[in-house]
Amino acid sequence: MNAIERTRRVEAFPGGISVTHLRVYDTQAADGLIGGTPHMHFACAEAYLVINGQGSVQTLSSEGFREIPLTAGSLVWFTPGLIHRLINLDGRLEIFALMENAGLPEHGDSVFTFPLKHLQNEHSYFQLASLGGPRAEIANQREAAERRRNLAVEGFLLLRDELEQGGSLQDFYGWAVRLIRSKEPTWRAIWEAGPVSTIRRTKAFLDNLGAGSSDYLNWGRVFEIPVDPEREERKLGMCGTLRPYLPEGELVGGG
Repeated sequence: MNAIERTRRVEAFPGGISVTHLRVYDTQAADGLIGGTPHMHFACAEAYLVINGQGSVQTLSSEGFREIPLTAGSLVWFTPGLIHRLINLDGRLEIFALMENAGLPEHGDSVFTFPLKHLQNEHSYFQLASLGGPRAEIANQREAAERRRNLAVEGFLLLRDELEQGGSLQDFYGWAVRLIRSKEPTWRAIWEAGPVSTIRRTKAFLDNLGAGSSDYLNWGRVFEIPVDPEREERKLGMCGTLRPYLPEGELVGGG
């Protein structure tokens, strides 16, 4: 299949975003609260559209700690740098997570709120953040997911205490950037090839419209991402089990 044929058979999700169905973890963290793993993003804004259950999202920023209630129909979003933690109050919290810049989150645009000593040691951080790879036993992956959540909660609570005592997040941010900085060239290439291209395409559409040309409208097609909930193997994520909708959908009826 050449590049033109592939372009006609797959299509990026609108706006160059990614969508993931998330069932938030229903197990207790070390502090007794049920939910996900505190973390933040460097370059991508994220939105939560709640479709079931009740919970909250706890956040840390330069303005301090906040907790925002979540219920079916809630829509909240946050920008890079905001530390966030999902709390699953009734054990049934389900969310569609919408991530800016499809491709960057899948290539590691995040950092867990581990205590600083782990952010200061790259080997230690990535060993603790890993679930052991796709070949690891699921029981071992679940144990690793709970271990990293508890460690991130420990760091989250330390950061919250520091803010409440008049401190800042600057040390955490500084070490987080040192840890992740080497990924920037790869992320930039993904961003330019994906999300930026959708913006340029919109410009081309507007240029055609402004010139009175209608030929480009002949390329309108419908795409889908096939889903089989009964047979799916959900992934273990930062905040729960995931059904990722890949950034590209397949042409309906395409050969």
